[in-house]
Amino acid sequence: MTDWLSGNRRFLLRFVGTLLAIGLIVLLLRGQGWDEILKAFKQLSFSQILLAFVLILCSRFCVVLRWYILLRAGNVRISFSDALALTFTGLFSNNFLPTTIGGDVVRLAGAMQLGYDRAVSLASLVADRLVGALAMIFTLPFGLIPAWHILFPVSAASATAAPILQKTWDFIQRTLQTFSIWFKKPLSLFAAFACTWGHVLCTCIALAVLVSALGGHMSFWLIVGLWSISYFVTLIPISINGYGVQELSLTFLFSTVGGISTAVGLTLAVLIRVFYMVASLPGAVYMPAILSAMDIEREPESKDAL
Repeated sequence: MTDWLSGNRRFLLRFVGTLLAIGLIVLLLRGQGWDEILKAFKQLSFSQILLAFVLILCSRFCVVLRWYILLRAGNVRISFSDALALTFTGLFSNNFLPTTIGGDVVRLAGAMQLGYDRAVSLASLVADRLVGALAMIFTLPFGLIPAWHILFPVSAASATAAPILQKTWDFIQRTLQTFSIWFKKPLSLFAAFACTWGHVLCTCIALAVLVSALGGHMSFWLIVGLWSISYFVTLIPISINGYGVQELSLTFLFSTVGGISTAVGLTLAVLIRVFYMVASLPGAVYMPAILSAMDIEREPESKDAL
């Protein structure tokens, strides 16, 4: 039993973190009252919900296009349909796997089984993550500056700014070292960054639509900045796929910094989670085809073994 606990310590910590985060959300829901939450939901029309969901779906296609561009620039002759299938399968798998990067593992395994170069596929996934994170860093100031003034006193802000800036610079240096393959093709790298900003734009327009529909008032650039902060908070490996953590961070930031009510913030956070989960459902359709391809790849190995 002790060996099992030590071997699964990280999973258990994420599982406990997820339960705690979800527990806090339940307490927030009870504190706000279900009537307030239902009242907020009722303000949404079908057309507003549909528009927000279509924007979220478009953001997912931007993510697919980003990885496709990075693979092609790395001389991996992957078809767009394969990139689409693998990405959506990874997004769908993220709903169940115990890490925020579990879908990347699925994408890598699928790419290898479909015969694509392992080293470049792995490097492209790392670059895909880093391009996304680095592009999001550029939008952080829009949320970090107003959040800093509200959440920290002036004296505390000056004391904590230096280490954060140093960590950001270290991250940028490590990122630049990873891009050795793609530096030779700057247009492809720029296109990958453009896809990330397309993803952010679609997501934040969806958020703006929902905020306005729910009766809230926030500037678009503040929404962009607060979403960026929530994105980085969700990357902290303390829950399964960021469950609970994303919802708590979005609710806290949009209500405390953005000035909307907690009930509206909770409604917004829950809707975004549901949209992301529904948008990943095409991965469930693609998964059998990818598994079949994996079996076909294994079959020659089995015959050779005989």
